[in-house]
Amino acid sequence: MCGIAGFCNWKRDWEKNIRKMNERMRHRGPDASGIWASEDGDVVLGHQRLSIVDLSENGAQPMQSHSGRFEMVFNGEIYNYREIAKRLIEEKKVDRFRGTSDTEVLLEAMEHMGIEEAIALCKGMFAIALYDKKERRLYLLRDRIGEKPLYYGFVNGCFVFGSDIGSISVLDGFRNEINRDVLDIYFVHGYIPAPYSIYEDIWKLEPGCILTLEAPFAKPSVKTFWSVMEAAKKGQENLFAGSREEAAEELERLLKASIRDQMAADVPVGAFLSAGIDSSTIVALMQSLNHGKVKSFTIGMGEKEYNEAEAAREIAKVLGTEHTELYITEADAKAVIPKLPFMFGEPFADSSQIPTYLVSKMTREHVTVSLSGDGGDELFCGYTSYASVSRIWGKMKNVPYFLRKPCSELVLHSPLVKKELFRIKGKLLGARDPSDIYVQSRLTDPLTMDIAREHGNLPYKYTQMPAGYLEETNHTIMLMDMLMYHPDDILVKVDRTAMAVSLETRVPMLDKDVVEFAWSLPLEYKRQDGTGKLVLRDVLYKYVPKELMDRPKKGFSIPIAKWLMEPSLRAWAETLIDRRTLETQGILNPDTVWKIWKDFVENGVWRIQIWYILMFQAWMADRAAVR
Repeated sequence: MCGIAGFCNWKRDWEKNIRKMNERMRHRGPDASGIWASEDGDVVLGHQRLSIVDLSENGAQPMQSHSGRFEMVFNGEIYNYREIAKRLIEEKKVDRFRGTSDTEVLLEAMEHMGIEEAIALCKGMFAIALYDKKERRLYLLRDRIGEKPLYYGFVNGCFVFGSDIGSISVLDGFRNEINRDVLDIYFVHGYIPAPYSIYEDIWKLEPGCILTLEAPFAKPSVKTFWSVMEAAKKGQENLFAGSREEAAEELERLLKASIRDQMAADVPVGAFLSAGIDSSTIVALMQSLNHGKVKSFTIGMGEKEYNEAEAAREIAKVLGTEHTELYITEADAKAVIPKLPFMFGEPFADSSQIPTYLVSKMTREHVTVSLSGDGGDELFCGYTSYASVSRIWGKMKNVPYFLRKPCSELVLHSPLVKKELFRIKGKLLGARDPSDIYVQSRLTDPLTMDIAREHGNLPYKYTQMPAGYLEETNHTIMLMDMLMYHPDDILVKVDRTAMAVSLETRVPMLDKDVVEFAWSLPLEYKRQDGTGKLVLRDVLYKYVPKELMDRPKKGFSIPIAKWLMEPSLRAWAETLIDRRTLETQGILNPDTVWKIWKDFVENGVWRIQIWYILMFQAWMADRAAVR
């Protein structure tokens, strides 16, 4: 795990600026720092290293290919690099390797096989910058699901890129304005999805994509090398033909293969254990593959309704792991909040970012790599919202849209709209399809929409899926989450909080083979009678008693509403939304913000947009302080 950065055509003070970029993301790779510049100075690459595989100088970056033609910086891990190395040697494309790093194998594979063929072979997580000196061509690549971040764009007319948007914003003369067009999406969802960023002229490279930029480095082109949409479509058109028992056996085999690869490292490895199905399955399979005790980590809270530490401890005891837990307090949470704007670099407001940071910080004291159970809900139909959308659409789908739409407008423009129940029903009645129901369910609160300034358009990625793309409603919503919520919320949260403490996280369920297999399963292998993740449970129950797992899901959350009522955090919040500050910024309407806030502090009405607003304002304050 590392951080990469660079730019093209930055003639003046290029060394000073690349070092500034590296320093800004040093937390991503504190073990070593490196830079490289082409002879003409047109292309400059920077790298911060967190040493995981081949801790010697043979794994240092930027790295040059054996022939000298290519230069590369790389963030991530290629888990099957040994197989690729063996093939390169057997095919006599490489005589030998200088070291044992996946970076060297990846670089040689790209030169000798071609970029697309090489990347198709790779199983792993990655953000890559590769420069072809002969063709004067720069390539940027991002992994299939979006585990590793990669920003790019233009600053002062020069092409720039980096793992951390903060490392771009520290460049001399950076004056890119806030991209106000994305704020609608942010204040509905609490994050900014790819390909957008908070700044104009700066984008996120989307998962599964290759960006190509040729001299004079002015017009990048982007193409897809792998698509989760295509994987989902192909899987559902070629359903797994075996029984549910056979599906569980195959899933267990694939997960074990993924975990075995992802446990490989030259540093200590552990795992997060939250007591849920997903993390418990990962830890159970890790322990089954490990000769010693797996190191597992969880955090607990004093509030019983949020605490999963006791259950996690029981699971760890059954599995026989070396378990560590930490109970967090309100004071712990308060200490994290000021760090969040720097950590994420742009507004991000999933409040579970706080406990995720704290468990990462504790874990880093014991290991350098931690496996995570993320992905189970989106791949195996775990969220209860999936069943809700399916139920609602089942009632509506037989009524033509041309009849439902005017009925929706009638409700929304009648006195009934004053009641929340009718407002929600009116919104949902006007939905075109299941994906529209999923989106419209977020847009029912008038004050929320005053903040978001709805334009009537769906967020970008949702528009990329044609109506009826997948036959089954639940699968449609799962795919929507894999397109936007999972890569742009869940994976961003895990990457940024873990890298803030220089901890590498790996996600076995996002292995290409596991993802493609999951999409080939019929829905009845995933959800029935209100219970989701059935086939995943089948795997887990071989290792953990079923009765130990049959508990209501609590999620990885904190009592943020309760904490914001406490005097110190309330004072912090009210400072951020000071009317004069809001008026000076000219972005949020002070009257609307204070209506939402007073409704909370005086009437106890919690809206998740409160945290979205506070995280945006905290980011604005941090940005102003830096400038």
